[in-house]
Amino acid sequence: MLTELRVRDLGVIEDLSLSFSSGMTVLTGETGAGKTLVVEALHLVLGGRASPTMVRAGAAEAIVEARFIVGDGDGDDGEREVILSRSVPAVGRSRAWVEGRMSPVSALVDVASELVEIHGQHEHQSLVTPAAQRVVLDAYAGTDLGDIIRLRARQRELAVALSDLGGDLQQRAREADVLRYQIEEIGSADLTNPDEDAILRQEEVRLADAGALREAAGHALELLDPSSEAVGVGVGVGVMELLGQAESALADRESFDEQRRRIASSAIDLSDVALSLRDVVEQWEDDPARLAVVQERRRLLAELRRKYGEDLAAVMAFAQVAISRLADLENAEAVAEQLQAEQVALAEQLTTAEEKVRKVRTEAAERFGSLVGERLADLAMAGARVEVRVGPEGAGDPVELALGANVGEAVLPLAKAASGGELARAMLAIRLVAMHGPATMVFDEVDAGVGGASALSLGRALAEVATDRQVLVVTHLAQVAAQANHQISVHKEESGGRTVTTAASIAGEDRVIELSRMLSGHPDSDAARAHARELLATSGVDPA
Repeated sequence: MLTELRVRDLGVIEDLSLSFSSGMTVLTGETGAGKTLVVEALHLVLGGRASPTMVRAGAAEAIVEARFIVGDGDGDDGEREVILSRSVPAVGRSRAWVEGRMSPVSALVDVASELVEIHGQHEHQSLVTPAAQRVVLDAYAGTDLGDIIRLRARQRELAVALSDLGGDLQQRAREADVLRYQIEEIGSADLTNPDEDAILRQEEVRLADAGALREAAGHALELLDPSSEAVGVGVGVGVMELLGQAESALADRESFDEQRRRIASSAIDLSDVALSLRDVVEQWEDDPARLAVVQERRRLLAELRRKYGEDLAAVMAFAQVAISRLADLENAEAVAEQLQAEQVALAEQLTTAEEKVRKVRTEAAERFGSLVGERLADLAMAGARVEVRVGPEGAGDPVELALGANVGEAVLPLAKAASGGELARAMLAIRLVAMHGPATMVFDEVDAGVGGASALSLGRALAEVATDRQVLVVTHLAQVAAQANHQISVHKEESGGRTVTTAASIAGEDRVIELSRMLSGHPDSDAARAHARELLATSGVDPA
C-alpha cells in the first residue's frame, strides 16, 4: 500500500507531500489544477518514461519519492517498508533509488509490478500483457498449475542430465576414444613420482659431463687428502693432515679445549666430504647409453607436460579425471536410455496436465468474458463485448483478453481496443470479476464520458474494489468522489509570481463544499450542498 508521496519541482508542483490510507481515495480539483500530475509523479517513481521538460522552470531537477508498506498486514513481523525514489534532472539522465540504494530505472519497474497498477493515460502496462491476462483468468478459474510446474521443472532437469552425459551417441563415442588414447599414453609412461623429471635432470647433467666432474672431484680430494688411494701418488700436505697438526698443537692445553673440539669436528666433516669425493672419482664413469635413456625419458615427460599439465603432478591428476570420465561415458548409454525413457513418459504426463488446464481455462473463459461485459454495462459501456481467447494447444497459452468497446466495433486485443477512459473501466471491470493484482490500483480518466446513473455505478464499483486493496482515483465526478473513504483536494494558487499546485486531505464540511463545486460549479449553493450531503449519506460517509 502507498502511504506517502513526496514531489518536488515537477511541472507546477513546487513541493508537495501527500499521505494515503487504505480503501478508496479520490483526487479532485478544477481542470488543470494538477490532479493528473500527481499520477504522473507516481508513474515516474514506478519507472515510467522521464523527460527534462517535466522539471519545473528554474529548478535543477525534479524529485519524486514514494513509501510503500508491503506485507500480509498481520503485524510488524509480516510487514516491511519499500521506499522508491526518482530524480529527473533538467540536463542529463534520470536516476533511481530502491531502498536508498542507487539502482537502474529497470529496478523500479521490477518492484512496481508487484506494488501498483496504473490505468489511464499513464498506463503502467499491467493487464495488457498476455502473461498478466493469463494470471487473471487463472485467478478467476482457480486453475491448478502445480502439475505443469512440477513436470516442466523435471523436463529441464532431464535435459541438463542428458547434456551432462556428453551429447548424442556419436559425440560420446568420439570423446571416449580420445580419453582411451590419453589414458593409454599417460599409463604407458608408468608415472609414479611427480619429482621424477627433476631427479633425471640432475642425472643428465652428471652423465653429460662425467669426466670433468671426476677431474674436479679428484683435485678437491687431493687438496683435502693427498694420501688417498683415489688420488694416486699424492704429493704434499693436505687439509686433513694440517687439521691433525693443528689439533695436536693445542693438545694438553685446557685453555684451547673449545678450539680443539671445533677443529676435530671440522676434520670429521671434511673426512665425510673426502669420502663422497672419493666415490665420485672411483665410481662415476662415462655411460653414453644411460645418458641416451635419461634424455629420451625426459623428452617423453616434456611431451606429456605439454599435453596434459604444467608438471607431472598435473599430468597424473589429468589421468585420474580421464579414467573417471571414461567410466561415466561407458555407462552413459544405459543412463541415457533411462533418462530418455523418463522424458517420453514425462511428455505424455505433461500433455495430459496441459490438456486439463486448457479445459479449465476454456470453460472459465466464456463465463469470465460474460461477467466482465455485465460489469462494463454498469460502467457506461453498454454493449461492450469481452472475449477471453485461450490458445488451442498445450495449456492454452497465450491467453488474450479482447474488447469490443462499442456496438458494431471489432473485438480487438485489450490494449488496442479502447481509449484511456474505456481501458481504465475495462481494467476495473476485470478486477471486479477476478479480485487479483497489486495492493494499490490507480485510475485516471476512468470517468471520461460517464455521467448520471452510470457515474453512481462507477463509484460503487471502485468502492467495491477498494474493500480489499487501496484504490486511488482521479475524478471530476461528485458521484464517484462521494463513494471514497478519503478525499484530497488539488488546486492551483499564485505564490511569488509563480503558479503552484497544492493539495490537502479534506473532510467534513470542506468535503461537502468540494463536492458542491463538482456538482454545480457553485460551492456556496445551498442546493448543491444539500445534494452533496445526500451523496455522502447514500454512500455511507458522514459529512460531519
